[in-house]
Amino acid sequence: MTRETTVTADLYDVAVIGYGPTGATAANLLGRQGLKVLVIERDPDVYGRARAISTDEEVLRIWQSVGLADRLQQDMLPDRPAAFVDADGVPFIETTIFARGSGHPAQQFIYQPAVDHVLREGVERFDTVEVLLEHECLRVLAKSDHVELMLADLRTDTFKRVRASYVIAADGGSSPTRGQLGIGYAGNTYAERWVVIDTKVLTEWDAHDRLRFHCNPDRPTVDCPTPLGHHRWEYPARAGEDEQKLVSEPEIWKVLEDQGITRENVEILRAVVYSHHVRVADRWRVGRIFLAGDAAHAMPPWIGQGMSAGVRDAANLCWKLAAVLAGRAPDALLDSYEAERKPHVVEVTRRACLVGRVITERNRVVAAVRNHALRALTKLPGVLRGGQKLYWIPDARYNEGFFTRPGKDAAGWQIPQPWVTDDAGATVRLDDVVAGRWTVLHTGVAPAGARAWAELGVPAIALAGPGDAAGPGAVRDIDGTLIVWLRQKKAAAVVLRPDGFIYTAAESGQRLPAPPAGYELAPTRTGAHT
Repeated sequence: MTRETTVTADLYDVAVIGYGPTGATAANLLGRQGLKVLVIERDPDVYGRARAISTDEEVLRIWQSVGLADRLQQDMLPDRPAAFVDADGVPFIETTIFARGSGHPAQQFIYQPAVDHVLREGVERFDTVEVLLEHECLRVLAKSDHVELMLADLRTDTFKRVRASYVIAADGGSSPTRGQLGIGYAGNTYAERWVVIDTKVLTEWDAHDRLRFHCNPDRPTVDCPTPLGHHRWEYPARAGEDEQKLVSEPEIWKVLEDQGITRENVEILRAVVYSHHVRVADRWRVGRIFLAGDAAHAMPPWIGQGMSAGVRDAANLCWKLAAVLAGRAPDALLDSYEAERKPHVVEVTRRACLVGRVITERNRVVAAVRNHALRALTKLPGVLRGGQKLYWIPDARYNEGFFTRPGKDAAGWQIPQPWVTDDAGATVRLDDVVAGRWTVLHTGVAPAGARAWAELGVPAIALAGPGDAAGPGAVRDIDGTLIVWLRQKKAAAVVLRPDGFIYTAAESGQRLPAPPAGYELAPTRTGAHT
């Protein structure tokens, strides 16, 4: 017999539904702010099957903000070469992903269960975060000043109600929360099924540590290293092939042996068949409830951005929730979450689909032309770097949202993160100096208008050049890359939001625009663990 327990005394600041990388990142970000958070997760433990296999420098920068980047990178495989190869295994594109100045390796291959464990260990640092495993959120009901959630304890078959000021639904592509809210999930599902083979490496082989896209019209295959002694292959099922047979060991070994991989090289851990999705939710906010991660968008895996996009969602949303909950910002700030993130996700998805078309071209004549043209083009100076700007991850930049003059010059861009020397002589990353606060950063003398920001508690940091000494309250840009970047953006002073994106900027001699009306920009409240 089941029983219902009504819990109304406690009001959480934020309830997070789903404890994958998006939900766990959100819990770390909110816990670091000292907020009272409830995490709800159906499964009893970390999902054991590797799903995401790569991430990027911007995501590591987000995890740096909660003190986990260095630990996470111990279990990652950075900056591996990538090659697009023809049916004979001869590359027509060979490259590595170029860094964009975020202070971390440009691309990292990951083993997702290991990432999930570290993120969850990070959450355990925060006494204000409560995690309910083996609980399912059956219903969300929005009230005028809070959200009521009905939870089922799957271990005891009991029910309880909890309340939260806001809810982040990071409950996956089949999001029950999105369904309850009646939000459309528009897009397509590719008809072609893909086989995913995860293996344990027994004996290494030539090119075991690099990413290869086998652009073979007969059987396109992704051959991908993953850390901690793992390797993955993905390839499409042919028309009429039976799924059960496809994931049987004899059929798997046929594909692997065609690439020279034997039983001495790997042990097969698991094999599954899945379909690629291209979908975006019609709305990412309904009152006090927000969608994030796969609940808000799904994309094919070609540039490894599914998980990373969800982590970016959490970083964009959580500082805004903290500001609104603390009474430092109006609720309207939260509308900028979708305005900023959705166009970026759509562009990432477009690029993933573009790369997928290159890999999976089945017409032999077109494939031959592709191979010849790209092999010739990539020999030209600057083409590899320039090409990545067109087909790989787009810049960390928002054209619309909570900025002044969005889309012009520096406003809306995420500032690069160089290594700097502070006034005590310590060498640190820039974000560790800024520490998640609103900050005025300037070269030369403090700009006119900076005092209005200082009166709201916003600190100012002077940026010195490589050959200059860092005076009190200043930092020295060790290699000068940030100073050059600011000069290119025509900015002598910028105001950074807590997520490192530039709210506003001023050229040399210009007055810094005034702070936004109705906002209190005091330093971000942090918990005991940073």
